[in-house]
Amino acid sequence: MNAQQDKFEGQELVDDFIRAYNDEDYQSVFELFSAEMKIALPKKRLKNFLKNLNSNAGKISENDFLRTESNVVIYKLTFENWVSQYSFSFNDENEISDVFYFDDFQEPALPKSAIYGLPENEKIISETQSELIFEKTKQFPNSSELSLAFINGDNINYFGVIRQNDSIIYINNSQHVFEIGSITKLFTANLLAKAVVDNRIKFDENINDYLRIRINKNTKISFKSLANHTSGLPRMPTNFDDQIIDPENPYRNYDQSHLEDYLKNFLKLDKKAIGTPSYSNLGYGILGYTISKIYEMSYEDLMEQFIFSKYEMNSSFLNADKVDNRLVKGLDKKGDVTSNWDLSAMTSAGGILSNVEDLVKFGTAQFDDSNIDLNLLKNKTAEINEKIDIGIGWHIINSEKSENKWHWHNGGTGGYSSSMALDFKNKTGVIILSNVSAFNPYQDNIDQLCFELMKTHKDVNGVLYYE
Repeated sequence: MNAQQDKFEGQELVDDFIRAYNDEDYQSVFELFSAEMKIALPKKRLKNFLKNLNSNAGKISENDFLRTESNVVIYKLTFENWVSQYSFSFNDENEISDVFYFDDFQEPALPKSAIYGLPENEKIISETQSELIFEKTKQFPNSSELSLAFINGDNINYFGVIRQNDSIIYINNSQHVFEIGSITKLFTANLLAKAVVDNRIKFDENINDYLRIRINKNTKISFKSLANHTSGLPRMPTNFDDQIIDPENPYRNYDQSHLEDYLKNFLKLDKKAIGTPSYSNLGYGILGYTISKIYEMSYEDLMEQFIFSKYEMNSSFLNADKVDNRLVKGLDKKGDVTSNWDLSAMTSAGGILSNVEDLVKFGTAQFDDSNIDLNLLKNKTAEINEKIDIGIGWHIINSEKSENKWHWHNGGTGGYSSSMALDFKNKTGVIILSNVSAFNPYQDNIDQLCFELMKTHKDVNGVLYYE
């Protein structure tokens, strides 16, 4: 549900492969394989293949993540004499499994670069912001729609664009509803914090004590480790793929019975990953399931009673069928209309639909220190790298030039992408909702646009906050 964070998974395997390949250490490449893959591609065959590849294509100089399709991770590898599309899959033990394939890289067929059709006399946003929006959206297919909110203290501006007839034009769409994908995790984290404030649980307690079912091998998992992705759980449950009937709506059939079956019979932690952030949709699915059991309420009812109603988020939903004609149709990676996702047992990981006006209400509530539950989400609980920390739900981006921190999350589903960044200190923020597929080759532009627009915020004296 979060295309951007797919990069955290698989990147280590790519780096290890490139290092061993460039050193002509083919034994180390073989050791990256699962037991089944070692049988399918024996060491001698692998060695001959890689020697021939190295001889003809040369060393690898660059790698770029492209996308994930049906649990196959796809990278662009630039060799000295060749550019390849490298596809592979990996298991819960972080071993290459099932797919290990190289093909010629082909640039995706692009729509015509859009004609600049934004109004020059529109004063809602600055010329710089308008140009950034155009540059980051011009390669999206026709009918692509972005809804944006700019938060600067008490000043809120909304702006929207849609691509029609190969032109990017302004649209008033602040009330249009989109799937927000993994931004949902911030709301689930909010429910967790409420449970702490209500003295129902403690962050460091194990979920085992609150469930009637016995987790496989009595494996202990804390609330905190689920909320900051340090539990050691895989990205998705191992019994998920077997339940996919409609690839355009892959979560629909993975209901609570399947999640409970996973918890009781299949759950297994990567012991090496425990304590280290490794993005897990599964973790947030389990978190929402557990909180629902604690309150004896459905996840939808929890949202409605404790969050949507509190912040008057009257245009936020857990079911696309409940949305009126404000629902924007999602587009697949080719730009064709695609199905909404029914997240079922994984709703707490990415199932909310909303608009930017509602998300502004939730976002600006983060600036109010009297919201004790929201304050519990803000502080660092783990580190991804020097630039990015993890709070509870939030990713915390540390500035290289100042003490400013941005709290950020994004989301991606089959027909939508989103990005939300807030600066609690200066009370600024940018929220972007779109019907650009998480699998669109230019989907990263949504996050890039969010970050670039954050840098355009000015204080009351007209000075940029982030120079």
